[in-house]
Amino acid sequence: MEFKDQIIVVTGGTRGIGRAISLHFARQGGRVIAAYLKNDAAAAALVKEAEGLAGTVDVLKADVRTAEGAALLMDVAAKETGHIDVLVNNAGIIRDVYLAMMSDADWDEVVRGNLNPLFHCCKWGVRKMIGRRSGVIVNLASVSAILGTAGQTNYAASKGGTISFTRSLAREVGPLGIRVNAVAPGIIETEMTATMKREAIDNIVRMTSLGRVGTAAEVAEAVAFLASPRAAYITGQCLVVDGGIA
Repeated sequence: MEFKDQIIVVTGGTRGIGRAISLHFARQGGRVIAAYLKNDAAAAALVKEAEGLAGTVDVLKADVRTAEGAALLMDVAAKETGHIDVLVNNAGIIRDVYLAMMSDADWDEVVRGNLNPLFHCCKWGVRKMIGRRSGVIVNLASVSAILGTAGQTNYAASKGGTISFTRSLAREVGPLGIRVNAVAPGIIETEMTATMKREAIDNIVRMTSLGRVGTAAEVAEAVAFLASPRAAYITGQCLVVDGGIA
């Protein structure tokens, strides 16, 4: 019950890693607001799965790529208490293609789709934390930002930006009692990796020290640790959860 009655916002919180994060916090007593963009069926399934847990999961359809969507999300989350305790920025997209064949849209959609939600949600989320001089932000980056991955110049650039953004924001809001960290997953078993070619997955697995694909639950554990009092003296860091690729 580490997060009992805490208000926790998870963007991209109804599928894949985000879903695992939402459920993990709810199991620990958190009052989770999981934001999503399109998939109503996944959102409904998450709410049903969360029934009976120690905490709660509510879902909200909001386009956090925009200031209006992010502000709405934070206002809804803080409606009862006036604040939020934890913000997890997980929303993002991927459009893998080699640079020579990459379209302007492939670049723009990934960079804006991964960095704009980070900017807007942190801006409005911090405003719901500063009054109590307390709060935690965890941003989802990627091991691709650290090592580089062929075919992911757009994605790696956006996730590298996520890490730099995290470090800068941690310096800004640390004096206000707010901690900001990042988690950089490696290859994780989700709907996204399910569409990858087996050969590509095997090549990545061979790069790991542990010799396997990670699970979304393992990433959720890392996020929850950074959000917890156990990490009270950790800020501005990027925790790599990749089985040893990096």
